[in-house]
Amino acid sequence: MKRRTGQDQSITRQWRPATQAVRGGTARSEWGETSEALFLTSGYAYDCAADAAARFAGEQQGMTYSRLQNPTVEMLEGRIALLEGAEACRTMATGMAAMTAVLLCQLQTGDHIVAGRAAFGSCRWLTDTLLPKFGIEVSIVDARDPQQFEDAAKANTKLFFFETPANPTMDIVDLKTVCGIARARGITSVVDNAFATPALQRPMEFGADVTAYSATKMMDGQGRVLAGAVCGTQKFIDDTLLPFTRNTGPTLSAFNAWVVLKGLETLDLRIRRQSENALKVGRMIEARVPRMLHPGLPSHPQHNLAMSQMEACGPIFAFEVEDRKQAHGLLDALQLVDISNNIGDSRSLMTHPASTTHSSVAEEKRLEMGVTEGLIRLNVGLEDVQDVIEDIDRALTAVGL
Repeated sequence: MKRRTGQDQSITRQWRPATQAVRGGTARSEWGETSEALFLTSGYAYDCAADAAARFAGEQQGMTYSRLQNPTVEMLEGRIALLEGAEACRTMATGMAAMTAVLLCQLQTGDHIVAGRAAFGSCRWLTDTLLPKFGIEVSIVDARDPQQFEDAAKANTKLFFFETPANPTMDIVDLKTVCGIARARGITSVVDNAFATPALQRPMEFGADVTAYSATKMMDGQGRVLAGAVCGTQKFIDDTLLPFTRNTGPTLSAFNAWVVLKGLETLDLRIRRQSENALKVGRMIEARVPRMLHPGLPSHPQHNLAMSQMEACGPIFAFEVEDRKQAHGLLDALQLVDISNNIGDSRSLMTHPASTTHSSVAEEKRLEMGVTEGLIRLNVGLEDVQDVIEDIDRALTAVGL
């Protein structure tokens, strides 16, 4: 590959996803390094004052400040955009920085949005607490029913915001139908695709306008760094999102961008093996618990829809036991699987959302979302799947399941 081949979209868009994940966006320096270079710099120097003025005026290409541009970060943005099938991408310091930016950059007082009720706890805080503080009206709907988006839409509705699969209840949203409703009304559809990543699901192929990510999850996938990303058209990224991020500064560090670049090289391999492992673990657990929420299993009420949108089920699913006491007992009985609030890691992780990730959500809203006291979320990792099965089997037995 030549020095600039990785940034030539006339070439890279012809590559298949696994190749894009390894080589897309790469720009080699004059040293010809094979791995992406890590540019640890806050600012840049100019040969003359006229060059500095020209760059700030937008008349000359080049870097000005790492809050705005960084070579390592731009390589990551190019790679994610390729994988997503998007024109452009803007990365941010965390997944929640991405979610906050993608909402606030588009909204103002008097606007209205429709949001899915099943969502990560901090995303529900954005819709339930932050946006109303700025005079932005929010309607919360059961995103599994597309008609509820149609019914909730108003003349001042600016966007639909939802996750699929949703965290932690694994609700599936009909992307084609909901995004079609949005497009017909001139409403922007924003999809949180963190659970699937573009390796398993590309919402823009179903009509989504914008996708948002916690790249901390499967994109890094090894529990190392925090990162977020937003993908959309070049016009949206440049004219709507960039002015917000330029002036508020939720900037991704060059080091974290480099780590995520390394993570993307193995994304396809990791997520498919973890999906296979998750199916095997899910089948074992399903026979032992009152309720299983795994979109890859036929028992999931939206299994067919999930498999029509996703290439595989992903590594994450949820299940229910009797109550918090039994859930905590199960977690405490684990020997191999970690108790952790994170997901998307190469290690198997289990959490009790009601007391961790969704503890800040009022109980009434948690129950409305389906986050019961007995709900447990599991991220299945890359360990030998039989070791994971045996560990969870012991824990289930320990709590009488």
